[in-house]
Amino acid sequence: MIRFPPRGLYAITPERDFAAGELETAVTAALRGGAAAIQYRNKKDGERRRKEASALTAVCRQYKVPLIINDDVALAMAIGADGVHVGKDDADTAAARAVLGPKAIIGVSCYASPARAVVAAAAGADYVAFGSFYPSLSKPGAPACPVSVLPEARVLVSLPLVAIGGITRENGAELIGRGADVLAVIQDVFGHADVQAAAARLASLFN
Repeated sequence: MIRFPPRGLYAITPERDFAAGELETAVTAALRGGAAAIQYRNKKDGERRRKEASALTAVCRQYKVPLIINDDVALAMAIGADGVHVGKDDADTAAARAVLGPKAIIGVSCYASPARAVVAAAAGADYVAFGSFYPSLSKPGAPACPVSVLPEARVLVSLPLVAIGGITRENGAELIGRGADVLAVIQDVFGHADVQAAAARLASLFN
């Protein structure tokens, strides 16, 4: 298993229908641009979802970058992904660990709660995510998370802190400055015609 990066760009795939091969091409471009981790995020059921996730596992293996599956422990297990990301309505950290094993990456959404991050860390999470920091096209109704959460969480946990929610090249530097180790981005990577260049702009924030 590949470990979760201590710093860098975490590119999350958008929830839309892709033509055959289009998603793999886009993810490959993000990896070439410097993405340090990829999350497959698709709530739809069906064989197409499994095929897409399997294809992305192979792509990420080529670049030695972890593929994380959003919300679905069973899918992560079935395709041999590197880990899973869970929220408050999904399997808890311990349950995911029991299924995926000790080497799997377990990420936990903590929203605006440093206390939730403490619980996740104690349960064996590999990273904790906070947000939404800015208005998000992917989750327009997500509650806002103040930037002050990042330094608060940094005092309490030593895990990588992932920031998510409306992050762009223009506002990402502020989050890094306040303690974010990783920026999780959908639209400002995959929403551009040149995905590789978009990923490179965000990855350069960590140089």
